[in-house]
Amino acid sequence: MQIIVLDAGTLDFDDAAWSALRELGDVQLYASTATNALSITQCIGEAEVVFTNKVPLSADVLEAAPNLKFIGVLATGYNVVDMAAAARFGQTVCNVPTYGSATTAQHTVALILELCNQVGQHSASVHAGDWVRSELFSYWQQAPRELAAMTVGIVGFGTIGRRVGAALNMMGAKVLASARTERNTPDYDGFEWASNEMIFARADLVSLHCPETSATSGFVNAALLATMKPGALLVNTARGGLVCEVSLGAALRSGTLGGAAVDVVRKEPMAADCPLLGAPNCLITPHIAWASEPARRRLLATSVDNLRQFIAGHPVNVVSG
Repeated sequence: MQIIVLDAGTLDFDDAAWSALRELGDVQLYASTATNALSITQCIGEAEVVFTNKVPLSADVLEAAPNLKFIGVLATGYNVVDMAAAARFGQTVCNVPTYGSATTAQHTVALILELCNQVGQHSASVHAGDWVRSELFSYWQQAPRELAAMTVGIVGFGTIGRRVGAALNMMGAKVLASARTERNTPDYDGFEWASNEMIFARADLVSLHCPETSATSGFVNAALLATMKPGALLVNTARGGLVCEVSLGAALRSGTLGGAAVDVVRKEPMAADCPLLGAPNCLITPHIAWASEPARRRLLATSVDNLRQFIAGHPVNVVSG
């Protein structure tokens, strides 16, 4: 069985880490693959199995892969695969749910705390000598914001959203949350279900944890941002395509929003003309919320097991219907 990994470099493992996958077939690792259809098709060739993290598998690519039977997405989100085409060609698509819930929630909280406390900014100020020159024992370039005085909105209350909500509630924040299905209501005080519109209008901070679909793509637009409280904060560790970056950049530059923190952008790697690049009060990390080593090892182990179960005739984590 020929197995192709199109962007193994995203996991940053040495060759030994792939030994379990090599037990299942002849493995070809590509550190990265150009995202044009011709390059992807050439890499896949006659392979029966392909793994991808962010390399897109369009209908044209899937049609040009006559032997392809199994597609393993090295992620939870699977919007890089044309699912309708995969179904049409009888290709099974499997993802890896929940492998990065803890690390993504941790990174989200880190971004929120940085927005509220500006730890990096103040550390840089001290190292630049500002405290040495100060006449006061305490100074700030931006006064800390207290979570206990804030209402936080969580859009998408799955595993990650629930972790973030619980962590912020432990620090005293009230939590509003939206979900496609309201279930397993948390038992902590200060929790309330709400619509997305209510969340953006009422919350001091909104954190996005929903998938990108045809219904949610670009839903955080100028009109929705305009309903937020003056000085409110926005955090996105879900998918860059959820947010209209032009509108968010404009809201930050005008001072309508107090700040934003994103781990994802619409085009990755980031384009030089991304509207968020250089925007004031905007923290940007390079899509690393998922990337702790324990999470990456869970991701690879589950991906290998997905293929093992498929070979055995009882596939798991199937997202292709």
